[in-house]
Amino acid sequence: MSRAAELGAARIVKAVHGRQQVAADPAFEADLAQELSRNCDPREVLTYFRRFSRGEDFIDALMRRVCLRALARRCGQGLKVAPGVGVRHPETFEIGDGVFIGEQAVIQGRFDGCCKIGNKVWIGPQSFLDARDLVLGDEVGWGPGAKVLGSEHTGLPVDLPIIATDLRVAPVRVEAEADIGVNAVLLPGVTVGRGAIVGAGSIVTRDVPPYTKVAGVPARVIGERAASDESKSVRNQVGVLG
Repeated sequence: MSRAAELGAARIVKAVHGRQQVAADPAFEADLAQELSRNCDPREVLTYFRRFSRGEDFIDALMRRVCLRALARRCGQGLKVAPGVGVRHPETFEIGDGVFIGEQAVIQGRFDGCCKIGNKVWIGPQSFLDARDLVLGDEVGWGPGAKVLGSEHTGLPVDLPIIATDLRVAPVRVEAEADIGVNAVLLPGVTVGRGAIVGAGSIVTRDVPPYTKVAGVPARVIGERAASDESKSVRNQVGVLG
């Protein structure tokens, strides 16, 4: 054991998911997904997905991938779906290459919605994605327990219970290379700019400029990421959340 480890000091280690090369899936996986699509009702395929949702062995992991490939609009190579993941309306999902979905994460689409998950996105355990109109760009990091809400009740008319009033569905966009911290919450209609960092536990109520760092409730700009030509262009935007 190193001296730093003995003393409990912080240390820098190499990233794993973000540096991995995406390997092509075996051809039989795509063939099996096509057979499921041809021969099974989507509800039946979803039943298979749930049947294999808890196990950690090779077959369980394989069948989770195959079922999502059979159900989604598009599914790239190298998908990893951890045990306990829940999905709703996966027929609206477009999933890129090298995506990881962590244990007990929930992705809730809508029958008339759109959910796009870019290449090499990492979605942490116990996350909740209200994916009625959601786009996560390439290489987005989504921290464990982080949530996005894509809709809210109008609350009108006031003589109805709030849960009986109409829903306002608003698009949420997280641009490429942004990072959403542990237990952060994104509210309907916000855009998190490219390369931005949302701090742990933050509640994002307004757009986050590219290459900035935000934190708090509600989230406010607390700094910029350094050494980026693009970050220089946002110096005059910092007041958007400040």
